[in-house]
Amino acid sequence: MTELETALTGLRVTVAGARFPLRLPDADQARRAAQATVAQLDDYLLPRLARLDAPLLVVVGGSTGAGKSTLVNSLVRERVSPTSVLRPTTRGPVLVCHPDDAAWFTAARLLPHLMRTHDPHGDPSALRIVSSTRLSPGLALLDAPDIDSVVESNRVLAEQLLATADLWLFVTTAARYADAVPWDFLQTARVRGTAIALVLDRVPAGAGATIAPHLGEMLTEHGQGDAPLFVVDELPTTAEGLLPEAAVAPIGEWLRGLAHSAAARAAVVRQTVDGAVAALIPATLTLADAAASQLSARSSLSSTVDSCYAAARSTVEHGVRDGTLLRGEVLARWQELVGAGEFMRNLQARVGRLRDKLMAAVTGRPDPADRFQHALESGLVTLIRGAAADAAEACAAAWRAHPAGAALLVGPLARSAEDLPDRTVRMVRDWQREVLELVRAEAGNKAFVARAGAYAVNALGLVVMIGVFTATAFIPTGAEVVVAGGTVVAAQKVLEAIFGDQAVRDLAEQARKRLLDMVGGLLDEEAGRYRTVLDAQGVDPAAPAALRSVADTVSRARSTSALSSSGASG
Repeated sequence: MTELETALTGLRVTVAGARFPLRLPDADQARRAAQATVAQLDDYLLPRLARLDAPLLVVVGGSTGAGKSTLVNSLVRERVSPTSVLRPTTRGPVLVCHPDDAAWFTAARLLPHLMRTHDPHGDPSALRIVSSTRLSPGLALLDAPDIDSVVESNRVLAEQLLATADLWLFVTTAARYADAVPWDFLQTARVRGTAIALVLDRVPAGAGATIAPHLGEMLTEHGQGDAPLFVVDELPTTAEGLLPEAAVAPIGEWLRGLAHSAAARAAVVRQTVDGAVAALIPATLTLADAAASQLSARSSLSSTVDSCYAAARSTVEHGVRDGTLLRGEVLARWQELVGAGEFMRNLQARVGRLRDKLMAAVTGRPDPADRFQHALESGLVTLIRGAAADAAEACAAAWRAHPAGAALLVGPLARSAEDLPDRTVRMVRDWQREVLELVRAEAGNKAFVARAGAYAVNALGLVVMIGVFTATAFIPTGAEVVVAGGTVVAAQKVLEAIFGDQAVRDLAEQARKRLLDMVGGLLDEEAGRYRTVLDAQGVDPAAPAALRSVADTVSRARSTSALSSSGASG
């Protein structure tokens, strides 16, 4: 295997593995281009490079009613391809070759995925091989379906067959030679470097002198001025549906000249192969750009998720620190638990008496403690659920506005998960239990806690929770100074008396950090629903670099191959 064949094989593997799953504006085109590239490598380039001396394949293509089949039949002087006034006429491709060359085309080296048949009544989608001694060895004619067929499968097959041609024999008519569709195909041939020849068919008597020069000017304008041009007058056909032999004699002589000259055939093959290889390089780089767009879109969608849920975490953290949760129901339950007024009256009294008052409140009245804990839990759950819901709504809105995101918003993804409320309640309760464990671990064998037992741990745990939801950012005003501010200060004094100043700050900070970590984990689970959908799309982060690398490898291999030194041109 030559260096170029090895490079093209690597390119085929890379392009075949490229995926463009996100619905971006260039994704469909990229998928089609990747499929076309793989098809051309499989159908033509790799088998042709393996046998550059194999018979020349001339694909006869053109628009509906251009007379392709009639031309092929007339060149071989027998009705090998069906003709009809009905359209489309050519439903299955017909390949005519000399018997000595039949083995090459029957062996399915070119177009390996297309079934072969010798039966004129066989599968219409198969490539029918017809042997004829009227064609010289070394050259075959392939009658392709119409490029503008009303049947989509015919158009697709026509494009596939034209991509496997060593030479296009493109047939148009005096009435339709300026149509857009044929010129689109001729432009494709120019880009690929495919060798072409044109047949201007069905030219009315005397009109050739005017139409042929005009067509020649158009060919020059489109970079195909050196393409051979043959004119076939509009003439009555024989009983077998064949044009007079003299009408097609110039085309037949030109084809025989190619067949008889190994050098001429080699020049055509090398021009077309080199042009096709050269065209693969920018095509692959375009695929790399499309793959990069996929990666960029995935990154953008992922960043949106990160941003929305980071904002949710920030919202919760701010709500935890700014004292918001110590208002309303939570504040009412705290007042009920410790008695705000008495705390203020005793603020200057012995810390021990405040401690005893707090303990008496908890040990003597368990219901207020339960109500306070429930209110705190409810407020915290509401805060977290609200932040998560806002994040889901913001994320969904951003994805809907993104060309690739809207298609991914399936099912319940646009809102919080159905089980979020239950998971949030469990998380808050787990955190409350962890706070009690923190207090228990910090208290150790302190005499006060040892005497009071579990009630002391519970009471101090509640006070630590209160400390978690205050920070320097919380500045109470008005009545809140008397109520919320006083109770928090008093509660903190109790803790300081038992544990010491630094220990109180450490306990509250540890509890706050643990709460925010748990909230972060919960929000990460919510964000994970979006990330799972993104990951499932299969966007390959290595694809852009891999495609550019194989394009570069092919470019280097082409520059050192015998093809590029043959003087071939597009």
